[in-house]
Amino acid sequence: MKIKYRITLLFTIIVLAILAVLCSAIYYSSELTREKNFKNRLRNRALTVAKYLIEVTDKDQELMKKIEENTVFSLQRKCVIVYNYLNQPIYNQFDDPDDSIVVTKDMVDRARIDGEYFSKAGQRDVLSTQYIDRFNRYIIVVAAYDEEGIDTIARLKGILWFSFFGGIFITLITGYYFSHRLVRPIITIIDEVKDISSHSLTKRIQAGEQQDELNQLAATFNQLLDRMQQSFEIQRRFISNASHEFSTPLTAISSQIEIALQNERSVPEYKDVLESVYSDVFQMGQLTKGLLEIAKTGSGGAIELNEVRIDEILLRIAGDVKRIHPSYTVHLHFDEFPDSEEAFLVYGNTDLLYSAIRNIVSNACKFSHTGEANVHLLINEKVTIKVQDEGIGIPPEEMAGIFQPFYRADNAKDKKGFGLGLALANRIIRLHKGKIMVESAPGKGTTFYIVLEKAF
Repeated sequence: MKIKYRITLLFTIIVLAILAVLCSAIYYSSELTREKNFKNRLRNRALTVAKYLIEVTDKDQELMKKIEENTVFSLQRKCVIVYNYLNQPIYNQFDDPDDSIVVTKDMVDRARIDGEYFSKAGQRDVLSTQYIDRFNRYIIVVAAYDEEGIDTIARLKGILWFSFFGGIFITLITGYYFSHRLVRPIITIIDEVKDISSHSLTKRIQAGEQQDELNQLAATFNQLLDRMQQSFEIQRRFISNASHEFSTPLTAISSQIEIALQNERSVPEYKDVLESVYSDVFQMGQLTKGLLEIAKTGSGGAIELNEVRIDEILLRIAGDVKRIHPSYTVHLHFDEFPDSEEAFLVYGNTDLLYSAIRNIVSNACKFSHTGEANVHLLINEKVTIKVQDEGIGIPPEEMAGIFQPFYRADNAKDKKGFGLGLALANRIIRLHKGKIMVESAPGKGTTFYIVLEKAF
């Protein structure tokens, strides 16, 4: 069942229950009020009969009947019977002698015990009430048909039934209308989502201007589409750049081998070709290694974390960078040496942290005019590693893309590399719940800040 029909049905059931309770309460209250009012009329008539019959007319029944017949507000199908203390009838009056009632002993006894007893005799209401004078205790039984009250209740019943079914009908119409309006934005979202594919990720969902849950749902979908579009663009750019980076050395290798095979070469010539091919193969190996490391860090945090001393990693990086690149120099600065060795501990993966920080330090040395990098270790609430160089700097318009794979600033394209180091470092630091910040100005150098959470 569609949701708009379910909403309409649920809304109708709720309103139906409310109308049923409300109409029942009105009818029941009105019926009680009718009985109460008519009981008062019967009681007044009984007292009137007692006054005239017993105290005034001294049992002149004929005069009493004439008074009853000339009463303005007469009762319909009236029946009046008076009993003395021996339960013997001493007076009776019927509008129609053939339309009398049967007075049971229980009706008289209950009136003597409780003072008053109300009952039903067919369509008529019956009131048995006790009247006491100085000498006797009388029971007066008055029965009548409340024609006006019953007609009023019948009209009220008809109005209530009409209101009940009319309310249900109106509820169905309005419920369907409002549920359709409520579901319409959802249908719009469904239709728009159906039209979105990997080739039309620029399309966005419109769900009205009201700041409601549906608008928030559309906004969430749009944010998801933004991330998907960004991911697809990164993937396409990554594939395009990777293909280009692989095809260049492969083409060079193929060309060199093809040229070398065309004619007989001397040993030195073959040696030169092999050295050139080896250089290209080495570059491909480095590229493959970088791509594999990026793929390894793309698992969203599925890495083993242990307590790692960050100072030991920095000391190891300084030695390894100098060993691999003798022209590079790394200057370590422990600005504020903590009292406890536990302050050096962070939760992380030693190999990944080493790889991330080494890439940044190597870049600092590579782009520095002097081949030197200054690394500062700051420990307070968090562990901060500051890597500073005096190199070419990064133009402001290029800052947004430096952490994208294969991205290289225009002023850095003459340097060797694939543009994978910063992308890999950023992913690793993010896996460790840390962050990387950059400050740079063209011609004045670049400073990277790596911020990590302390283990204790």
